[in-house]
Amino acid sequence: MSSLVSRRSFLTGLSLIGVSTVSACAQFPKQSLSVASPLNPTPLEPTLEKAPIEVAAPETRVSPDYASMYGAVEDGGRALPAIPFSKVDQRFLRQIVDDPTGEKPGTIVVNTTDKHLYLVLKDGKAMRYGVGLGRQGYSWKGRAIVQWKRKWPTWTPPSAMIGRDSKLEKWRQGMPPGISNPLGSRALYIFKDGVDTLYRIHGSPDWKSIGKSASSGCVRMFNQDVMDLYDRVPGKTPLVVI
Repeated sequence: MSSLVSRRSFLTGLSLIGVSTVSACAQFPKQSLSVASPLNPTPLEPTLEKAPIEVAAPETRVSPDYASMYGAVEDGGRALPAIPFSKVDQRFLRQIVDDPTGEKPGTIVVNTTDKHLYLVLKDGKAMRYGVGLGRQGYSWKGRAIVQWKRKWPTWTPPSAMIGRDSKLEKWRQGMPPGISNPLGSRALYIFKDGVDTLYRIHGSPDWKSIGKSASSGCVRMFNQDVMDLYDRVPGKTPLVVI
């Protein structure tokens, strides 16, 4: 009897030593065990406490700050009014998009069908601006360069335009710069092979004309947008009109 007790004590000791050794080396999930009893003759399987599942926060997209982009501007001693951007189709507001042109970074691309102007950026992106087009805006296609740029340019109406509207006669020698000037706050002059194409990218005081076709003019932009483009491109910037 004593030997049987000693053997049981010995096995129990080994069991305790084994549990103690394992628990000191590894950490297991907490368990809840059901013990067999006369009322519950079959022990239940251990149930593991599950760690809480972490749910990632939804991705938030940052909208362009149009209020800042199209706010009133004081420039060159002239006050440009704010653009009521909420009344403009969002397709024609300035925004960074995936580049659809395939042109080299630094190239200006005018899509006369969609009425968009793209400045190609790096990493497959482009800055897209809405434009309005007049007859001259549709009359020329091809590759050229921005020969030079002007802040607050003078506008000189063509003789044919003066012939259609005698009120423009007073501007035959040029209309001074100002917020009512049809060329707006900035103008980019387009040349091909050293020859003036008479093609212009320019601002416009008529914000409602952006995204539309007009009776005259080349490529019109919001004044705030043409100022942004002006600051981004140097002289001799390549241009493609499609």
